[in-house]
Amino acid sequence: MLEIYNSLTRLKETFKPLHEGHVGMYVCGPTVYGDAHLGHARPAITFDLLYRYLMHLGYKVRYVRNITDVGHLEHDADEGEDKIAKKARLEQLEPMEVVQYYTNRYHRDMAALNVLPPSIEPHASGHIIEQIAFVQKILDKGYAYVSNGSVYMDVEKYAKDYPYGKLSGRNLNDIVAETRELDGQNEKKHSYDFALWKKAAPEHIMHWPSPWSEGFPGWHMECSTMGTKYLGEQFDIHGGGLDLIFPHHEAEIAQSCAALGHESVHYWMHNNMITIAGKKMGKSYNNFITLEQFFSGQHELLSKPFGPMVIRFFILQAHYRSTVDFSSEALEAAEKGLQRMQEAYARLQKLQAGKETTVEIAGLRQRCQEAMDDDLNTPFVIAALFDSAKAINTVWDGKGTISEADLKELREVWKTYAIDILGLRLEAEEGTNTNAKAFAGAIDLLLGIRLQAKQNKDWATSDKIRNELTALGFQIKDTKDGFEWSI
Repeated sequence: MLEIYNSLTRLKETFKPLHEGHVGMYVCGPTVYGDAHLGHARPAITFDLLYRYLMHLGYKVRYVRNITDVGHLEHDADEGEDKIAKKARLEQLEPMEVVQYYTNRYHRDMAALNVLPPSIEPHASGHIIEQIAFVQKILDKGYAYVSNGSVYMDVEKYAKDYPYGKLSGRNLNDIVAETRELDGQNEKKHSYDFALWKKAAPEHIMHWPSPWSEGFPGWHMECSTMGTKYLGEQFDIHGGGLDLIFPHHEAEIAQSCAALGHESVHYWMHNNMITIAGKKMGKSYNNFITLEQFFSGQHELLSKPFGPMVIRFFILQAHYRSTVDFSSEALEAAEKGLQRMQEAYARLQKLQAGKETTVEIAGLRQRCQEAMDDDLNTPFVIAALFDSAKAINTVWDGKGTISEADLKELREVWKTYAIDILGLRLEAEEGTNTNAKAFAGAIDLLLGIRLQAKQNKDWATSDKIRNELTALGFQIKDTKDGFEWSI
């Protein structure tokens, strides 16, 4: 078990899976009581990237991403009203109706972002029996206590035997100073003790029978339980957002050590936050923009709609451990970068091989691989691909040549790193539905008429078509083979 918790720096050199050839990975998924926003997209894309790269390296990966559908409370991990139950009460729905509705929408958004589905996607509410058994193990080991029907972790007793706070770097004095006084704290021995099981108040509509009370599991319990159920008592990687380090992941470590006598996770990985004007984006701050709003452009902070691949490219442009500050201008810049990449990829597929290579493309595969091995350094991968795009454009413009072997290698590297690993769809997103195909076909038809007019020296018609399309926002480029266009 690692004593130092860090990212997978120098991935191929330092990453040693517990079972050779196999990787167990658990990632904290969404609490499904509202639409996914940009803050949800970052961990989903970050760990999708890791999932893709581990499979590229030849590992067989079991990827577990949970759905939190009970126990995540309004004010604190231990107090307040369950978020899903509150949504159900306000909208006069069954809680599982809320869960299913937003889970379906989350899946839709993840598919749009080209995030691969996990191997297993367990729900907290589907593992109540297992969570009760896990709580009982902690009680049997003497690291928890029952109070008024609820069960709490005895953090002070646990800390005498295990180093509580090793992931977050906090000690109990720090935690005491930062712990707020909340309703129900008088049930606890100490303010920093956290709930393993909560007795349900009479108005609470999500509850199950247990040896201690009719209630529900604490928020932290689901991940300890489902992680070990599907990946074993020890597994390789546990991931999530940086904001989960404390208290959520710290509590998970304590629960696993208390119940099993050892830690479960070999490597912890955390992506950093997306911010707006320097403040974390999230529902609790009421400053979030849903993915649906990004796709439609229906938000006051957005200058226009942005496609799913623009969002993915925007996130991958930054290292996963760095903060990304959102602005509509930053998304517009990402959109232009993605368009450059899409244009280069389209040209790459149409290039004709020559007798020799006169452009600089050597070492591209190695640069991309070294960047990915260096803690998933996607900005360096993108930079390497952009450098090779210059060579592609040089050949396309007839100012250079590329051999058959080098052309094949270049196409393979782009497919491997841009499409398979970065997960970018480099075909224009407009071509993904019938209406968009019809739209693209109409533009091609119009530009075909313009091309025929040019050949007939009908300059008035040719110029009229070009000028009016340009005024509508189209970019048109004449080529030796005909024309290219973009919006």
